[in-house]
Amino acid sequence: MSNDPPAGNPASRAAVVRTVLDDATVARLEAEARAQGFAFVAVDLAGAEDKATLLERTATALYFPTWFGHNWDAWFDCLTDLAWIARAPGYLVLLPHARGLHESAPEVLDTALSIAEDVARVWAGRGIFFSVYVDLESVD
Repeated sequence: MSNDPPAGNPASRAAVVRTVLDDATVARLEAEARAQGFAFVAVDLAGAEDKATLLERTATALYFPTWFGHNWDAWFDCLTDLAWIARAPGYLVLLPHARGLHESAPEVLDTALSIAEDVARVWAGRGIFFSVYVDLESVD
């Protein structure tokens, strides 16, 4: 699977991409996303071992509003809104350093990535690109 933000119909785009996010890849993805006018956000998961940390770091990186409830439903609601940040033709979210979370709480990462797929479908229905690149070559 390519690491490039896909072109074409938003509904046909990969929502979650598992890849190695080394510094060079992150820099390239950021440059390509910004060249397309996409919002680009990296949610650093270094040291994250649980759901609370994943939700908090996402909320901080994406400037979630104060009403964010720190649960999966609220996470979905915020990710499908993003009205508080600049509107863009697309959103590219990176989750670097996800291996530790995957090892300590695989169900948390699996749930987050499943929700990210649902979020991408919502945005695609609006004609907007949304994708999450997670720092994993594969999820076992």
